Amino acid sequence: MKTTLFALAFLAASSLASPMLASGSHAGGHDVMSVGKPGDAKKATQTVRVTMKETDDGKMIFTPASIKVRQGQTVRFAIKNVGELEHEFVLDDKAQIQEHKAAMEKFPDMEHADPNAIRLEPGKSGEIVWTFTNNGTFQFACLVPGHYDAGMHGPLEVVKK
Repeated sequence: MKTTLFALAFLAASSLASPMLASGSHAGGHDVMSVGKPGDAKKATQTVRVTMKETDDGKMIFTPASIKVRQGQTVRFAIKNVGELEHEFVLDDKAQIQEHKAAMEKFPDMEHADPNAIRLEPGKSGEIVWTFTNNGTFQFACLVPGHYDAGMHGPLEVVKK
């Protein structure tokens, strides 16, 4: 009986702790993804300058609104937040973007340590260097709650060599 009560108490405590732990960090496990893998900055063959901002009519946008690269190419994304709110830039396939969006809505203070994402305060800049190993249509997006729905996402087309 004591063992059963202890097990139930442990399970109850674990179920309460899981959401708190999940809201703390979203790290690792993304070395090779369908959209590619982290790249070597020395091998970058192109720089894509990306700005993130809000518009006066309430939309949130990336410039450029779409990106096209070649399979096998290593690209340096030079990203600047020129808006007044915090934004992020995340590269992934559409299904993973939607899964990550749902997690961010549940845990808006989630911290990231993923090589395919960067979060920037207003006025700050950063970069992602990425090698596109697979062709296809992927996505880039801001997954701060509400930003995707305000238009902050775009297609990323990776064309065959």
